[in-house]
Amino acid sequence: MPLLDREEYIEQAYFFQSLAQRLEQGRAIQELMVSLKEEILSTTRLPMAIDFLVAELKLKGVFAPAMRRLKHYFTAFQTFVIEEAENERSRFDFTIAARVLEHEAAYRAQGATPQGAFLYQFEAIARNRLGYDRGLAAMAEDPIYDDAWREFILQARSQLGLVDVADLIYVRSQLYYDTRIQKGLPTAELPPVLFSQKEGKIALANRRKDPLLLFAALQRHLNYPRVPRPTRAQKTEETLPALVRRMEKLEARIRLLEEEQRGGIDITRFYAGPEPPPPPQGAEPEGA
Repeated sequence: MPLLDREEYIEQAYFFQSLAQRLEQGRAIQELMVSLKEEILSTTRLPMAIDFLVAELKLKGVFAPAMRRLKHYFTAFQTFVIEEAENERSRFDFTIAARVLEHEAAYRAQGATPQGAFLYQFEAIARNRLGYDRGLAAMAEDPIYDDAWREFILQARSQLGLVDVADLIYVRSQLYYDTRIQKGLPTAELPPVLFSQKEGKIALANRRKDPLLLFAALQRHLNYPRVPRPTRAQKTEETLPALVRRMEKLEARIRLLEEEQRGGIDITRFYAGPEPPPPPQGAEPEGA
């Protein structure tokens, strides 16, 4: 699969952004897909792809299988992200998945590099716990990577858990190559350099640390794209009444427990009293 034109990535970014925003409003995804198709530039191939996705959505209730069949348009990583979001056993929210793909498409429209794409995709997998085995396999199929990058990604796939992520980046950086030359060590058998000196320095400084700290440092210093995070903040106006109701329930339960310890609960007070008999027919109401 070749890389797409810039306008395709721009429209993909708009599509995933609008999809995430409108899903948060509680709208049905089928309606959104149909309406978004009218907003996408007809000079791109995305409207035709949306038609195919909508047909698959109506038939099966998901559209990741349709994306897998559109390998000439959607990357394997994009399909993997949507597939994980549609997995019933996964806790990965579909809105966050759309945000992840929105940021990735926007980065590609700006002129993505293999280094930035690798770090973004890897962090998206790590932060959302999507599974390294299938995730890295999907990354390796991305057309932004050449053969050297694919070999590196598949090697990282087999070494994760045994080798630190920072070490994987450092030993493939220009800094590691230059350090070996300075020490008089051989470099002829080293694999191709994939990362710059700056990336190597940041990786070296973050060895044996949380990988998310490494990604954050790379984003600060090299302006790589940030992976969106779920927002769980609620408005205070909605939170306080819910807390008050919960406190009232807890107080009622505590009172019942105290009554039980004192000798039992008087359940007769929960009985409804007898209704008053209706007035006889023809009788005048009192006070008339």
